Parts: sequence; structure tokens; C-alpha cells
Amino acid sequence: MTRPLTPANKTPDSNWTWQDGLLILAIISLILAIVRTASNFSGTFNPNLTISTNISALPAYTAQTLVRMGVAYFLSLVFTLVYAYTAYRSRIAALILIPLLDILQSIPVLSFLPGVVLALIALFPGQRIGVELASILLIFTGMTWNMTFSFYQSLRSIPQELLEAARVYRLNLWQRFWTLELPAGAIGLVWNSVMSFAGGWFFLIAIESFTLGKRDFRLPGLGSFLGTAANKEDYTALLWGLVVLIGVIVAIDFFVWRPLIAWAEKFKLEMVEAESTPQSWILDILRRSPTFRILSDRFLQPFRTALDYGLIRAFPVRTLQINPKGKFNVPELVNWLFLSGFSLIVLWGTWEAVLLLKKLDWAEWQQVMIAAGFTALRVIVALVLSLLWTVPVGVAIGRNPRLAQILQPVVQIAASVPATALFPVLLLWLTRVAGGLNIASVALMMLGTMWYILFNVIAGAQSIPSDLLEAARVYKLSRVQRWRTLILPGIFPYLITGIITAVGGAWNASIVSEYVTFQGHVKTTTGLGATISQATASGNFALLLAATTVMSLLVVLTNRLVWRPLYRLAQEKYQLLV
Repeated sequence: MTRPLTPANKTPDSNWTWQDGLLILAIISLILAIVRTASNFSGTFNPNLTISTNISALPAYTAQTLVRMGVAYFLSLVFTLVYAYTAYRSRIAALILIPLLDILQSIPVLSFLPGVVLALIALFPGQRIGVELASILLIFTGMTWNMTFSFYQSLRSIPQELLEAARVYRLNLWQRFWTLELPAGAIGLVWNSVMSFAGGWFFLIAIESFTLGKRDFRLPGLGSFLGTAANKEDYTALLWGLVVLIGVIVAIDFFVWRPLIAWAEKFKLEMVEAESTPQSWILDILRRSPTFRILSDRFLQPFRTALDYGLIRAFPVRTLQINPKGKFNVPELVNWLFLSGFSLIVLWGTWEAVLLLKKLDWAEWQQVMIAAGFTALRVIVALVLSLLWTVPVGVAIGRNPRLAQILQPVVQIAASVPATALFPVLLLWLTRVAGGLNIASVALMMLGTMWYILFNVIAGAQSIPSDLLEAARVYKLSRVQRWRTLILPGIFPYLITGIITAVGGAWNASIVSEYVTFQGHVKTTTGLGATISQATASGNFALLLAATTVMSLLVVLTNRLVWRPLYRLAQEKYQLLV
């Protein structure tokens, strides 16, 4: 039995340590750095900005990029919680929001770019903040979709017994979300956050340095530094930029993702204690820190308590109307207003799109269709090759915390390094292989595909209860039997979620893999990504819309006809029961 804490038996954890001083210094330094960096985002936009490749410019460029990434991730997290939860709680909203999510995640980043940039520049004429907001929103579009899909899948996979317990204990809307639904999606949400941040790095060069017709938009940042160094063939600057990028990724993994992964382990559903769990030195310091305890007791806990009571009063139990299947019934008036407003927006957008598409002739439509066929073939090849290695490796990492401690930073670095930064090295070798850019584009497309699958498989493997694995050992199941009866069914919902986002990622990656600016020349291969890139560079918005529409239709049809039926199978047949 643990003795009460008295001055005589006070543990070392109650004393102030050098870690506490370091923690306070780190918090103050972080706040000052964010404020100082954010102040650079105001002022007049300079269309003739020259990106320096001097190594001394790297710290300021990296800080500005990190602020953009941090704001974009925060927006992605808020969007994920609101969007996925709304779709989960309302059947009528789900009928619109989930297909809409398929469409949104299928639209390439560069297709968002012209409309977003031009709209924000018009809103903030001549001001840098307009271009900054555009870059943040574009990073957001590369981050949020897989997080939203993952959280929605986790909500739909909550065991019915736990939902029944929530009804028996008469939990209101907020209590049910905070104590059951959010914890149920914590592991998948954390791992997909890692992947989302990596996805933000992937398109960083294209986002911080892009052209629309004859207009050039450049922002100082790590992505534009790498892109400029690659175009100038300044391999020294390129190497230093990659070193800084890898250092930033390792630091974020150590200070942010590893503590979150270790913290999320407590939400794992299991009947027996796991033999080994993910560990984090930073999380241990925070848990033992008197400084953090004081901040928590005096500020965080009172704020959380006030928030809880406020939300409990706002959502009392009697205001909930729960049907036998546990879904929240939105009032009919709100549903009809939502449907009516959404329908008007869709009709207006469709009419404007038809007027723009009428400018294309038959030859251009043929070009789009042929390009779609070539890109679809590359997507299939990239997906198959990705599945062959990500499933076994992801299960190995997810089931072995010690291995995860070693390989997680390595995998995150590999997933985060922008492919466009490696073009000078990759293309020199890949374009000499038989097939040229056709083969190179598949390899580069895999960089935008395989990580979504890998991180979801890792999350799925980590979520398998340890008692089931122990039972498999007790019954002496062979390796094949263990995979067939436990591991594959356990990771199947996560695998399908990963494939859905991976397919969208592969189509998105076709933009940078089929159209490459290298050594002052443009290298292209037939494909839908190349068509979109060419249309964006030339300002041909009709062709851009046509190519984007065809790409979106292909992704949505594939999701509806192939992956969604498998998704429903995962929810119905392979849902964990307690």
C-alpha cells in the first residue's frame, strides 16, 4: 500500500529539477518564437521576392514554415473532430458529408490552388497575409482528409456494448463524446496526425513556390529554399536544407508525436495489461514535473471543469433523442435547411462549371481521357507495390513497441521528406532506367501512397488487444493461422481506411511525378497529373477543371464501388466486441 505523501517521505518527483527549468524555458522560448515569426506574415507582398540559398537564411525560413504547418494542423484537427462527429451523429448529414469527403480528398492540391490564391489575394489586395492564408489552406487540404476518415472509422467501430453502457448511465452528448467517442479514436487519430504532418511536408515545395499563368507567388520557407536549391543545382544548399528538414522531423517526433503515441496507449481496449507499451522520456518528465502539475491544478483543471459543467448544462440528457441504434436525430427543420442550402450551392457550382467546360473542344477531352487511363494504371501499380511491404512492416512495428521506438522516427522521416526535393537525385538515376519518367513517376507516386497505408496498419496493429494475442499463443496458433484469424481481421478496418486515403494520395502525387521541372527543362509523361500541372502553369482553367473533374470522378467511383463495400464489411464483420 502506498503511504500518504508527507514531508518525511516526499518522493524525488515532488522536487524541482533541472527538467522543470528547461520546461519553463522551452515554453517561453516557443511562445516568443511563434509571436516573432508570425509578425513576418504581415506587410506588403513582394512578387519579385528572391529566395536565398544561403545557409544563414535557413533558421528564419524553417520557423516560418513550421508556423504555417502548425496552423494548418490545428485547422485540420478542428475540422476532423467537427466533420467526422457530425457525420457520425446524423444519418442525414452522413449521406452528404461522407460522399463529399470522397470528392474533397480526391481533388488535387494544385487544383485548389488557383481559386484559393486568387480569392484570398482579392480579399487582401497587395498584402502578404493573403498569400500566407492561401498556403496554410493548401497545406490543410493535404493534411485533413486521412485524419477525418480515420476518426469517422473509429467512431463507427465502437463496440455496441460500450454504446449500450453509455445509454444505461444516461451520458449526455458531451459526456459521451469526452469519455467514450474521443478516446475510441485517439490511437488512429494520433497516428494519422503523424501521417498528415508528413503529407504537409510532401507538397511543401509546390505550396511555397508556385506560378499561376505569368504570376509568380513565392513565400520564404524551407520548401521554397529546397525548391530553389534544386532548380539552381546547388547541391550543398540542397543537402543542408534536407539536413535541417530531417532534424526538424526528428525533433517533432521526439517532443510531440512520441509522447502523444505513448499517451494514447491508455485508450487501448484490452482485458489484460500489455507486456510492453510505447515509452516517451518527454511524457515521463511531464507526468513527474511539479511545474506541469501546478499549471494543471491551477489553470488546466479549473478551465476543464468549467468547460465540462458549461457543456453539460448546454447538453442535458433530456435534450438527447437517441434511437435504438444510438444515433442522434437532428431536428427535421435543421436537416431541411442544411439540404436546401447545400443543394443551392451544388446547383450554382455545377452551372458555373458547365459554362467553363463548354470552352473545351473534343481534342482536349480526348487528351484528358487518355491521360486518365495512364494515370489510373500507375495508381494501381503503386498501390499493389505499396501493399506488399507496408502490411507486414506495419504489423511488425505496431506489435513491437521496442521496434516502434527505433523505426517510427525513420519511417516518419522517409514519409516527410518532400519528393520534389529529391528529384535532382532520383531523376538522374530513374530516368536512365528503361521506361524513363514512366517508371520514375510510379516510384515517386509510391512516396505519396505507401505511408498512408503504413501508418494506418501500425495504428490497427497497436489497437489489437494484448489478451487476444496472448490467447493465440496459448492455443498455439501457427503464424499463418494467427494472421488469418486475428491480425488481418484486427487491422482490416484500418487497412481499408489507409487504402482509401492512399488512393487519393496517389492521384495527388501524380501532379508532381508526371510533370517535373528539372535542370531548367520540363519533363512530362502522359497522365492526368501532368495535364493538371500544365493547365495550372498556363492558366488554362477550363482544362484544369476538366482534368480535376475526371480525377475526382474516378476516385469517387472507385471508393463507392470498391472500397466502401469493403469498409462496410470491416464495420459489420470485423468490429471488436467486448
